[in-house]
Amino acid sequence: MSEQAPQDQHADRAVELALANVEAGGKPFATVVVDRSSGEVLAEATNQVAQSGDLTAHAEITAIRQLAERGRTGLEGCDVYVTAYPCPMCLGALYYAQPERVVYVATREQEDRHYEDGNRYTTLATFYDEYAKPVAERSLPAVQAQHPDPESPFRAWKQAHPEA
Repeated sequence: MSEQAPQDQHADRAVELALANVEAGGKPFATVVVDRSSGEVLAEATNQVAQSGDLTAHAEITAIRQLAERGRTGLEGCDVYVTAYPCPMCLGALYYAQPERVVYVATREQEDRHYEDGNRYTTLATFYDEYAKPVAERSLPAVQAQHPDPESPFRAWKQAHPEA
């Protein structure tokens, strides 16, 4: 089992935002991004999938986008508070954004007792396991396109950014 953080006002705020989002017709997820050194709340976001129709508008990604619009390209120095352990899409986004820590209120199992957001390829219980499977064994069909030079965009990028 992972480490448990003490009850925290930012976790409480994430739950408050999620409950308000449910009342407004949205999904039960919210995120609060906090600067670790100052304690300043940098972003608050709720899951906007139901409201926007954008399937990627999860709370974590919505918060990251808000901060990007203000010029912040990562979450170094921040803690991210979420109502439930992040889904694989959000978890991937958080790995890219690199916060210092993610604090979640509900475990996947606690969420699963009341909420299912699966589709024809996955359920909440199976989604995380999909990534560990070889590509050919995943539920989402994927095949590599034939192209005479599939590495050309990456070589071009490397030429344009030799220091990277």
